[in-house]
Amino acid sequence: MASFCFTEVRLQTWESLPNDGVWPFQLYVTAADNTVLAEEQPLPETLRRMSLLMRVICFFALGHPDLDDHWKSLHSEQAFETIRSRLCSILASTITAASVLLAISGVFVSTGSPVPSFDYTSPAPHCLLFLSLMLAMIAMLTSGSSMIRWVHTDRHWTQEQLKPGGYFVLSYLLSIVTPIFFVAWSLNCFMFAMLIAGFYSQSTICRVVTALWLVTYVVNVGTILIDFMWKYAKSLKSP
Repeated sequence: MASFCFTEVRLQTWESLPNDGVWPFQLYVTAADNTVLAEEQPLPETLRRMSLLMRVICFFALGHPDLDDHWKSLHSEQAFETIRSRLCSILASTITAASVLLAISGVFVSTGSPVPSFDYTSPAPHCLLFLSLMLAMIAMLTSGSSMIRWVHTDRHWTQEQLKPGGYFVLSYLLSIVTPIFFVAWSLNCFMFAMLIAGFYSQSTICRVVTALWLVTYVVNVGTILIDFMWKYAKSLKSP
């Protein structure tokens, strides 16, 4: 109750002052109001109840298995701008990766193999390459639409979108995660196409190189998964 009165008095004092030279005082009042709003609006109950799948998706999208920190950032303009810049940077990197995969897959799909011992035009590799091409294209479209949404959104609209919970939270998180998933699947399809073509090669050297490539691929994927699970478990234990 004291915070309400304190803010109201300072606002009335600011309105009574002349228009010249009051910008520092205006910024101070805005910061104080943001603090009051953060205390007045705790995390809604609809956003506290999250299934395990929702928590994993939330961790992928925001780096936390819950929405507590993200909800607090929506009460501060500076914190919201930081999150928006970070997500736009991630989406821009996703668009770049999808563009590279789209170009490479397009070249492999539209041209024949220059090396007879490495034939990627057989049905299985060709199908995977075409699937990689389609997924990269979808990743570019979803990344672009998500970036446009984040560039033109504001924190008040984001709060209203999240408050109902359920489907609205899921669509909100998927708009961040989906482009990354499409890029990952596109890359995996391309990798499997090259692995199949390499193991079916008649050249021993090509098979050895493909086997080393497969070992490197499995080690890298395993390292990423272990690191993800460790960070997720650590975030659950932290208060």
